Amino acid sequence: MFSSIVSGAVHGISSYLMQVEVDVSDGLPGFNMVGFMSGEVREAGDRVRVALKNIGVKIPSSKITINLSPAEIKKEGVIVDLPVAIGILTSIGEICEQSLEGVVILGQLGLDGEVKHINGTLPIVIKAKEAGYKTVLLPSSNAREGAVIEGVKIVGVDSLQEAVAYLNAGEDERDKLIPPTKVDIEELFRSSEYDNVGVDFSDINGQAAVKRAVEIAAAGFHHVLIVGPPGSGKSMVAKRMPTILPPLSLDESLEVSTIYSVAGMLGENETLITKRPFMSPHHLITETALTGGGNVPRPGVISLSHRGILFLDEMPEFPRSKLDLLRQPIEDRKVNIVRNKGNFTYPADFQLVGALNPCPCGYYPDRNKCKCTANEIRRYLGHISGPILDRIDICVEAPRIDIADLTEKTKRVNESSKSIRKRVLKAREIQQERFKGTDIRFNSEMSPSDIKKYCKLGKREENYLENAFCSMDLSARAYHKILRVARTIADIDESENIMEIHLMEAVGYRMTDGKYWHQLEE
Repeated sequence: MFSSIVSGAVHGISSYLMQVEVDVSDGLPGFNMVGFMSGEVREAGDRVRVALKNIGVKIPSSKITINLSPAEIKKEGVIVDLPVAIGILTSIGEICEQSLEGVVILGQLGLDGEVKHINGTLPIVIKAKEAGYKTVLLPSSNAREGAVIEGVKIVGVDSLQEAVAYLNAGEDERDKLIPPTKVDIEELFRSSEYDNVGVDFSDINGQAAVKRAVEIAAAGFHHVLIVGPPGSGKSMVAKRMPTILPPLSLDESLEVSTIYSVAGMLGENETLITKRPFMSPHHLITETALTGGGNVPRPGVISLSHRGILFLDEMPEFPRSKLDLLRQPIEDRKVNIVRNKGNFTYPADFQLVGALNPCPCGYYPDRNKCKCTANEIRRYLGHISGPILDRIDICVEAPRIDIADLTEKTKRVNESSKSIRKRVLKAREIQQERFKGTDIRFNSEMSPSDIKKYCKLGKREENYLENAFCSMDLSARAYHKILRVARTIADIDESENIMEIHLMEAVGYRMTDGKYWHQLEE
């Protein structure tokens, strides 16, 4: 007898629905799986046979053929245990074929019939909904993950026996037997507020200029570089930057959660990623782990930072070849990986935050402490190439902390993340209104023609910027970056026009990179 089960799988980061066709017929006994699959997928046959035996199902001595389609996609890392088992049981008459109408089945089996956790549930459920399926039967540990998609009934099972009992039950009895999993999405987002997560900008004493720079970066989605000696609080500031970013929207959360689901980083019984990602890879990370790929392609750290922050601490310790891998993702907001098994595209819309010492010992230009030679400093900073520097809008210096900032003598109350976030949100609302009807989301994304339209200057401001351009020997790219940053500063001040004071501050964020890189090049 023949049966067809609808399942799903992930290819790269996209998903597709898969037909698991099962034929049990007379002939020489055997178990054969076809459909362009890898060796680990074929192992499902052994697990299914043993699982069926251990739950008391005797498979007749027949020829069993399993076909996985579409055949043009190679099945690697695909879990088809539960749909294959259900297909065999349907073919031998243990399950009514009509009970499978409108049902997508996902799951891995243990040898005792336990239904185990799988990766990539969220994108498969989304694909099932788009295709018009009403029910998804999957492991109970994946049920909350799938239940965030409205309009699909999510049924979580712990064992093969439960799955069989559910499918054999009548329509009116199914929901009583295993109630569909429900998730309160609004409650998920309410519980993800950053206000009480243990890190806050109020923890940071001093470094007012650095905190101001990252506020501007957060408001306009500008990439930022923090330069300073060891212990000046660079990492401390960077790690608190997510607390001043706007919360993820539902659509953004689904994007991020899909990436984490495919990567196997969405834990059991976890639902959505509701906080902006913050990834801080070690400088010894491999290129594959950074960009993504592998035998069974998975997203890398760059994609895991999507809609969040990619923080590179001690940035010059990263080999130049790895840093240069960021050039294309920064520009295109995606990662393209070409393998002999296909082309894969992963989203990579992240905000880059870099922190570095100004020299190998960390104390340049203080020559009382720094003993590094000019060549050593040049070689060290040279790990950050010109094309990467060109993509960073804000470069700010974090000076050595003064003792007065570390003691109670100042009696200062530091501004909280919540207070800073209000200004960031207001600035982003202004940008949203300004760019309505365009593809631009943030000031950092403005092209030169957009800058002419949205960054009009008065006569005084034009004269100031012209003088700065000539005296600092700026490039056209630097000129445009200054205007983008100045537009964001004006938005934070809720100023319709860019004023001279906004340009002064924006120009200041181009002076630090000149102090270290361009000066050493002379």
